[in-house]
Amino acid sequence: MQHLDDVKGKEIVPGLYGRFVHGDTMTLSFVDIQPGAQLPEHSHPHEQITFILEGELEMVIGGEKMLLTPGMVHVIPGNVPHSAIARTFVKVLDAFSPVREDYRV
Repeated sequence: MQHLDDVKGKEIVPGLYGRFVHGDTMTLSFVDIQPGAQLPEHSHPHEQITFILEGELEMVIGGEKMLLTPGMVHVIPGNVPHSAIARTFVKVLDAFSPVREDYRV
């Protein structure tokens, strides 16, 4: 058992700072995103579920542009290209399956 404040984090890209909790088959990612920060288009084999806790995040997922706001959730299948731009300060909870080994700190 640990408190989220005690979980060591890392910068994913400039302006995106994440803390990660890994289980045997999934990773939870708690991400703070600064206004204007951009996550370039990328894809990964992991299924991703994104839940917006706070702020406005503009995403392009599989070529479809959408605005995610607090309370919204979106499932991103594995290998689907996606990108994001923070319109405001954003707090996101992402779940990944399988584990994101590249996010181990």
